[in-house]
Amino acid sequence: MNWMEIAVTVSAEGEEAVTDLFYRLGSQGVVVESPELIKTYIDSGIWDYHVFDQIDITGKSVIKGYFPEDERLNGRLVSLREELLLLKELFPEWVIESETIMVKEEDWANEWKRYFKPVRIGRRFLIKPSWEEIQPEKDDLVIEIDPGMAFGTGTHPTTSLCLEAIEDHVTAGQVVFDIGTGSGILAVAAAKMGAVVQAGDIDIMAVRIAQENIALNRVSDSVSVKAGNLGEVFTGLADVVIANIIADVIIDLLPQLFGMMKEDGLFIASGLIDTRVEEVLEKLNEFGLQCVGKLEDSGWVLVKAQFEKETD
Repeated sequence: MNWMEIAVTVSAEGEEAVTDLFYRLGSQGVVVESPELIKTYIDSGIWDYHVFDQIDITGKSVIKGYFPEDERLNGRLVSLREELLLLKELFPEWVIESETIMVKEEDWANEWKRYFKPVRIGRRFLIKPSWEEIQPEKDDLVIEIDPGMAFGTGTHPTTSLCLEAIEDHVTAGQVVFDIGTGSGILAVAAAKMGAVVQAGDIDIMAVRIAQENIALNRVSDSVSVKAGNLGEVFTGLADVVIANIIADVIIDLLPQLFGMMKEDGLFIASGLIDTRVEEVLEKLNEFGLQCVGKLEDSGWVLVKAQFEKETD
């Protein structure tokens, strides 16, 4: 299958807005090339292994979204053009430029390798691309990942926040549901913490990639992954439900949580731009959930919620 790569160059302030736009339009994968973020990782030491040339700080990011060449492509392109024009009107100081090219499946898969290097997340997780060599420390939980064309390398704040939450809250023997598993990285992480994991995604390609990464990390006995809607993928009740998606999908998910999560279970919702958090919190309350904690990074927010306990 061929894919349309749409690259939008935008001022750094607009990175989140354009990223969210791609997800809302149904992009099957998003690549964020941010010189500032790369330099931050290098300077902080979060990347233990890297070989990069001089990083030029331009004040701009390049956001690449990928759409399959199918009957919905033209409609998505029209919607994208209209939304970008609206952003230009709302934020005239932003630089917004776009270009499109057709790419083959194997070319898209290779695009991920350009900036994906081993990275430490939290206290123990060490995310390792399948093509890199490392020397892990004694207590490291190594996750070997080849994202292919699925979202989730661990380097984006939405995913790294989830990994931190998994490290803090997932324990051996728990049942974990990973909704919208993407590359399978969060399912693998939960399994590495000793959980039994059910993972699902509506994208058949993402499920195939997740299955490969689950096998790569030797956690197939602990993780099952299927394609389909919630009722087709998940059975029973979970101790922890993880959804690293976007605000609109998380809101749509809330009415179904009661039939998926134990009374004392924990809901971990990531993929939230900070401007949408209050709306999500209001919806959580409507469905009997209360926020019990938040994590934030670079304008992205993760929310932890539990069912409100009845009082006598």
